[in-house]
Amino acid sequence: MTRSFIEKLQRTLAGKVLENEPLARHTTWRVGGTARIFIVPADHRDLLKALALLREAQVSWLPLGAGSNLLVRDGGIRGAVIHTVALRELHMEDGGMVRAGAGLPLMTLIRETSRRGLAGLEALAGIPGTVGGAVAMNAGAGGQELSGVLRSVILAGEEGEDEWSAERLNFGYRSSALPGDKVVTAAHLRFRPADAAALAKEVRTRIALRRDAQSVGAPNAGSVFKNPPGLSAWRLIDEAGLRGLTAGGAMVAQKHANFIVNRGGATAGDILALIHGIREKVLKQTGIELEPEVRIVGEEVS
Repeated sequence: MTRSFIEKLQRTLAGKVLENEPLARHTTWRVGGTARIFIVPADHRDLLKALALLREAQVSWLPLGAGSNLLVRDGGIRGAVIHTVALRELHMEDGGMVRAGAGLPLMTLIRETSRRGLAGLEALAGIPGTVGGAVAMNAGAGGQELSGVLRSVILAGEEGEDEWSAERLNFGYRSSALPGDKVVTAAHLRFRPADAAALAKEVRTRIALRRDAQSVGAPNAGSVFKNPPGLSAWRLIDEAGLRGLTAGGAMVAQKHANFIVNRGGATAGDILALIHGIREKVLKQTGIELEPEVRIVGEEVS
């Protein structure tokens, strides 16, 4: 990757193009190495230009939303990171249909739809992240999942834009078949009519419950492991005696055993050591292999 290519990106794109950007600034764990190129497209057309230029130069790329379900290794990203923060459109349409940009905070979508008496995602209130991230991981809580209201997504790739139906994404528990060579730019969702006052109350209740159970007092990425069928990951970790376990600046949260917190100065390596230790101990004690819910990307320190 040459300096001239980076300068070409900076000349061509309307959004920001940064070099060697620390990804700790863009992830909720506040850890991780740098991105060789960090692109913040101004809009979806700018995103398509960026993807075409990256393809031409044969530079790999990774999409980034709010960074709330992501662990970037300490060696960072050798290619490009595309930050979708500017894709924040929100259009209310007839029949409970909504078009939401990938960079729109999930909480903004929930507040606006609930205020208009549109139900379907209110149980997810308080979950951090963006619409694009919620699509990728099929975010869910309280018996609701993003896939329950999603009708289609607009995907951008190196060949241009394409629309995929929800069925094509083959949603599962905290998973989707979103291809690695495409990034969500917008989602079409259908909500059902409901009483706005009741929805507002449900949103307040969910936020309060989530704050009470999950306010761990330090940077974190939310739940680290998926719940095994019929079981709770936090309970398995707690019963294995791992609450409060530390590795460097990282610690299994005292308040919620499925959270790992950055107590200050933690590295991605510290967090990975805890993830490995937790999985090993729970497997040995119960025979259950916990599966990470967080996405782990990037290079090890060489």
